[in-house]
Amino acid sequence: MKHILMVALIFSVLTSCVSRKKYTASQSQLTEFRNRATNCETELTKLTTDLATEQAKSKRFEDELEHLRKTNTNLLDRMADLSVISKTEAENIRKSLDHINEQGKQINDLSSSIRQKDSLNLSLVMNLKRSLADVNDEDVNIEVKKGVVYISLSDKMLFKSGSYKINPSAEVILGKIAAVANDHKDLDLLIEGHTDNVPIATDCIEDNWDLSAKRATAVVRMLQKKYNIAPQRLTAGGRSEYVNKGTNDSAAGRSLNRRTEIIILPKLDQFFQLMEDQK
Repeated sequence: MKHILMVALIFSVLTSCVSRKKYTASQSQLTEFRNRATNCETELTKLTTDLATEQAKSKRFEDELEHLRKTNTNLLDRMADLSVISKTEAENIRKSLDHINEQGKQINDLSSSIRQKDSLNLSLVMNLKRSLADVNDEDVNIEVKKGVVYISLSDKMLFKSGSYKINPSAEVILGKIAAVANDHKDLDLLIEGHTDNVPIATDCIEDNWDLSAKRATAVVRMLQKKYNIAPQRLTAGGRSEYVNKGTNDSAAGRSLNRRTEIIILPKLDQFFQLMEDQK
């Protein structure tokens, strides 16, 4: 009897284990089927979206093709209307269109050059102001005029009264300007000396023309010899008292007029070539 009960118990346990295994396997398969169904739904959604996109593209292409067909029809109709034009008239029209296209190209090229120049000027001004941030605004003024960068340096900072020898303290400022200029070797520098209208005549200086030219030349020499700016990039000019920033009727106005200006320019040969191209 005990043996029979033992066999029955073992059979019951084995049957229970087999059922549990089947249940677990069924659950795993169900989970797998659900995952597959989810993936199928996701893929179906993607395919539906892609199909809608392709249908939209197809519709757009059909519309463009229809537009081209209509355009071609209109052109054929116009060609038929223009068939009465003589060969000479047609050639003149062609030349006029070519000229208009060439002018359009020149305008685009000029606009592109202007945008590049404006961008370069902005970069120069920012670099110069950053380099000269510790300098008194009354002694250095940086601005863009007539499409080029002007650096105006006061005479009290650069020179002693009636002298064209550069003050030692001003050499540092010229060095900072030279460092920026040396980063743009495709640009030239025009240095202009300016005076007020107070006459001057000494053993070394004949008049204001002479003083302004000597001051400009002194700056040019320092930029070349001490700060290694290529002399081919430098031009010195004296403007005397005739290009004023202020009135000569007041001390403040005369102080504004006594200045040295460093003007940063595109290379002159490039400038003249640009002007020639626009003729």
